[in-house]
Order: sequence, then structure tokens, then C-alpha cells
Amino acid sequence: MTTNADADTGVQSPALHTAMLRALELASRGPATGVNPQVGCVIVNAAGDTLAEGWHRGAGTPHAEVDALSKLAPGAARGSTTIVTLEPCNHVGRTGPCSDALIEAGVTRVVYSVTDPGPQSCGGADRLRAAGIDVRGGLLAETGEAFLGDWLVAARLRRPFVTLKWASSLDGRAAAADGSSRWITGAAARLDVHRRRAASDTILVGTGTVLADDPALTARDEAGSLLTEQPVPVVVGRRAVPASAALFDHPEQPLFFDGQDLPGVLADLHGRGLRTVFIEGGPTVASAFVAAGLVDEYLIYLAPTLIGGPQLALGDIGVTAIDRQRRLSIHSLDRLGDDVLIVARPQPASI
Repeated sequence: MTTNADADTGVQSPALHTAMLRALELASRGPATGVNPQVGCVIVNAAGDTLAEGWHRGAGTPHAEVDALSKLAPGAARGSTTIVTLEPCNHVGRTGPCSDALIEAGVTRVVYSVTDPGPQSCGGADRLRAAGIDVRGGLLAETGEAFLGDWLVAARLRRPFVTLKWASSLDGRAAAADGSSRWITGAAARLDVHRRRAASDTILVGTGTVLADDPALTARDEAGSLLTEQPVPVVVGRRAVPASAALFDHPEQPLFFDGQDLPGVLADLHGRGLRTVFIEGGPTVASAFVAAGLVDEYLIYLAPTLIGGPQLALGDIGVTAIDRQRRLSIHSLDRLGDDVLIVARPQPASI
């Protein structure tokens, strides 16, 4: 299987860079949630003129390459170059293999950015080469990998990309001593959370949060109205949730797990085609995911306030000595009103 390390000087021309950037722009038009990646495609002739463009519009629709080819007359793609953000697939799902479609169209060259990590869908590059097509991988690979982000993590690990969010005071408290926590952060931070909820496939909390706060777990706008996109509520824990709980009014059907097997929970969600999990549970759930090494990204909303007391944002995460601390890398730092949002990701384990 071809990897991004196979990139070579044969794909370094400015024209190909421009075409790949355009393909990434096209890819961004597709849905950013669900099991399928966002993919864009540009087909150019020998002179570098664009013949057709395409992108994937979601599960069950033509893939980007087929979408682009469909806009050309029979035979018009013969001798052309296809630039695509992800290695063409080589399997039959709801649609046929893109590799076969490109071969049948008579393209002579395929340039892609990121290698497909799917065990079933990969292998398109090898299939194309076997048919005599010049294939080059790794063009703008770093940009392509960053663009595909959570989808790549989900595809490689066979589980959803997990984001853990909490809001806390500067001294790390997520609530006052009596458990009250509304509101530590300001309106701008809370609005940002709702935007991120809407961009996630699922929102996950523990039964403790449901019983204590009775959250709706919906994504809402500034006026309190429901946003168009809503995450699927996921609740983990053994305690019973009353039928009167607000989450049962959620537009999406809630999912319940006992929480004893967190990798199993994530595997189940992945099997349902859910690729992102947004954790908003309390310290018990948050600490369990951190301790299990299942968090891919941290969203920490810090408010300029001091609370003190026992209600920490995290509990025991298995750090028994300072040399076992869990180091993070700061990905971004943003001001939201009076609050600060820190986006951090785990550092790769040292060898």
C-alpha cells in the first residue's frame, strides 16, 4: 500500500499544488460529520486546464472522482490527470471502486494527498498502477492530513475521535462546593460550546450529570433555538435515568451504555457510523476517559475567577508520580469575551 512517505518531486509543480488546494476547497463543501471523509477532486488536461471538478456529498452519493467524471462526456477524460485529496478507494460499498472508474475513463495520471487508511477501501493506488496509470501520493500531505483530522483518527483507530471539554476557574474548579456550576464562563464561551456540539456526531455525559443537572444535550443558538445539526446524546453509567429527563426530548434518540467498557462504547459508536464524540460529562466520566488514554483533544474553557473547594475538573487519572504526568501540546489559544479557550492534544508517547 502506498504511504504519504512515497511523495516525490514528480508532484511538486505549482500547477499541481494549485489544483490540490482547489480540491481541498471543494472537499470542504461535503458533510463534516458521519463515517465518510470529505473528499475533493479536480481533473485537468495535458495543458493543465481544468476539465471537471467534484466532491463527495455524503454516504450513498458518488465519490469525488466519480462526481467529477460524471460532468464529462464519454472519452473526455482520456489522457487527463486526476488530482484528489484522498487515495482513490478500491472497494465496493454503496458505490463502486473509484480506481475502476478512473481506469475505465482512461486517465493517465493520478495525484493524491493522503493515503486511505481503511482496511477495506485502501489499495486504490496499487490497483491504478497495475493498470499502467502513473500514481503519485503525498502532495500537500500535511495540509491534507490536517484537513481530514478527526476522520483520519477514526479510520486509523477504528473508533471515534474523542474531544473532552470542561469549563473551570483559574484554580481548576468546575463547580462550587455545593455542586452548582451555572455559570462559570460567559456567554461567548457557552455559545462556542454549542457551535462545537453541532459540529460533533455525539455528545457524551455520565448518569451523574444527567441526574444532577438534567441537561438537554442539544446545540442551540444565542436565542436558545435549536440549531439544524444536533449531536446524538450518549449516556454512560449504571444508574437509572428517569423518563422525565430532558434528554428524552432531544431530536436524536439517546444511546445508553453502562460505562464499564469505554473502548467497547467507542467501538459501538464507530460501528454506527459516528466518528466524533464530544464529552461534556463531569469529572468522573472525564477522568475515566483520560485515564484510559482515549482523549484525542481537550477543550478547556478558563474563566478569570477563583472558586476553591473540592469540585475539581478532573479526578484520579492514574498519575501516581510526576514522571507519569500526561503532557499535552497547545494547539490553539483564543479569547472568548473574558474567558480563554485552550485547545490541547496529547503529546506523542516518547520512545
